[in-house]
Amino acid sequence: MCTLALVTAGALVTSNDAALAVPDWPLNWGRLVPPLEGGIRFEFAHRALALLVAVLTSALAFRTQIRDTRPWMRKLAWWAVATVVAQALLGGALVKLIDPKVLAIAHASLAEICFGLTVAIAAGYYEYSGAGNWVARMAVAVLFVQAVLGAAVRHGAMGVAWHIGGAVIASAVAMWASLALIGRHLEDGKMPRPAVALLVLTALQVFSGVAAYTVRAASIDDPQPMPLTIWTTTAHVVLGALVFGSAIVLAMDRRA
Repeated sequence: MCTLALVTAGALVTSNDAALAVPDWPLNWGRLVPPLEGGIRFEFAHRALALLVAVLTSALAFRTQIRDTRPWMRKLAWWAVATVVAQALLGGALVKLIDPKVLAIAHASLAEICFGLTVAIAAGYYEYSGAGNWVARMAVAVLFVQAVLGAAVRHGAMGVAWHIGGAVIASAVAMWASLALIGRHLEDGKMPRPAVALLVLTALQVFSGVAAYTVRAASIDDPQPMPLTIWTTTAHVVLGALVFGSAIVLAMDRRA
């Protein structure tokens, strides 16, 4: 949950054009806690949540080493720690180098990987440890590429047409993976929850994408982001992470 909250905080920073509201790092305007006003609120909340996630992820990694004997779970835990550290360093580089697009896209993409790793670890604790079919694994890969394209659009590195095209492909693959598993379990009545979650979240993500694009197009001449623009784009980013996480769980489901 904290990792998802961190993704949400990051989306709010970008949606509010607050990425450079704090011009120094690791301090905040030379303080531990800066004046909480304007865009500084969003940037500082993002940094504070990042610190919390780093602490919790490290604690989870140590707990996994002590209580879990599965080598793949131990590796996942340490990879999660590594991505959090890399995220912090990328965040600092973004500030020091005045927010270059490449680093901004890398920061957003690595956030998706970090969230995905924590989801995989949580799924592992619930015994989702099998290898799903190739469609489920392909859905994970395609959805990650789509997240990267979304980050590139949000940071002005490419036009929205690429993201829309990717959305069509990603949605089709995600629905294929979920419906294939649901179809195999219609007769026994044991509806696989990861497949249902992926199907529902994908539908919501398509709707949120249309909403975000429509609102942004209508407010393109606004001098600053308006609340409706902020919340529709943030919801689109968060739902995208949830779709990605659901695909990971489905790919780890033995029944897939």
